[in-house]
Amino acid sequence: MSAEPRLALHHAGIWVTDFDGMVQFYRDLFGFHVSDRGRYPDGKRVIFMTIDPNAHHTFVIGEGRPEGSPSTVNQLSFRTDGLASVRKFWERVMAAKVARWVTVTHGNAWSVYFWDAEDNRIEIFADTPWHVPQPCRATIDFAKQSDAEIFEFTRALVAEKQGFKPFGAWRRETATAMDLEDWPLIED
Repeated sequence: MSAEPRLALHHAGIWVTDFDGMVQFYRDLFGFHVSDRGRYPDGKRVIFMTIDPNAHHTFVIGEGRPEGSPSTVNQLSFRTDGLASVRKFWERVMAAKVARWVTVTHGNAWSVYFWDAEDNRIEIFADTPWHVPQPCRATIDFAKQSDAEIFEFTRALVAEKQGFKPFGAWRRETATAMDLEDWPLIED
């Protein structure tokens, strides 16, 4: 058993230019609950939001990004419980009239990527039952494909890839490689 303490990514924060607009965007799309708000010592606003009542905050928005500056965020990724839930978030993105988005399968995940008004890339994803070496990417279309069709398309895609295996097998191998015999594995 590893002597290393367990660690999990818990929350993320971004700097924004349009504080009120970005708070509204994230609250409307994700249903975040505001757990706290305040000001930094320089007077700029900060808001703490959560989607988990066990966590004071899972997302933070801070005022102070210079107008016109590029985003330094590669992506903010949120895991959901399955393909049907990814579809529901895609429907929310469509209803919000988000201008830039894409839906893909990575073989090991189904994803909808979209960009907020300040060009931060966001991903909503759900794990598939399979592992396939990355990068792997193929377009899926929630407007034209049913969940069953997307599932079968992904299954066929990964089955032909070298390194394909059930995700549970990959998780067990990875835990063993990390010397984590007692890790709470998610089974297929």
